[in-house]
Amino acid sequence: MSDKTYVTLIGCKLADIGMEFIFQSKSSECDGCKLTNSCLNLEDGRRYKVIGSRGGIKQNCPIHESGVVAVEVTESPTTASIESRRAFNGSKIFYDHIDCDDYGCEFYDLCHPPGLKNGDKCTILKVIGDIPGECSKGLSLKLAELKR
Repeated sequence: MSDKTYVTLIGCKLADIGMEFIFQSKSSECDGCKLTNSCLNLEDGRRYKVIGSRGGIKQNCPIHESGVVAVEVTESPTTASIESRRAFNGSKIFYDHIDCDDYGCEFYDLCHPPGLKNGDKCTILKVIGDIPGECSKGLSLKLAELKR
């Protein structure tokens, strides 16, 4: 599976290779900035990983006090809980959050992981194993590494 690479601008303090982040849409301070097209070229709410640097030339930015630099990023895999009956390495699935509204559950973030949206077509890269405990709804869940 080949990973699509994007070039974007990111805060200098965040530009370390291997750093992962979830892209959030623009701030009102971005309005009128000449770098907007370079900064805001990722998909909102998705998880990315910095995989390379593009020269290190610092640009001023009203949001990042130390400025921004160009980096190469790719979408990161996401660890999520999925129903056991769907958990097979290499399978392609349409991801759906586990139907649960128990916000206090220790597994809530695994059942509703940031970076994935209902209906995303994903490949199960690796089934990690059972969730580390009991589902309060009695569901049989596995942890899996998913890639859009």
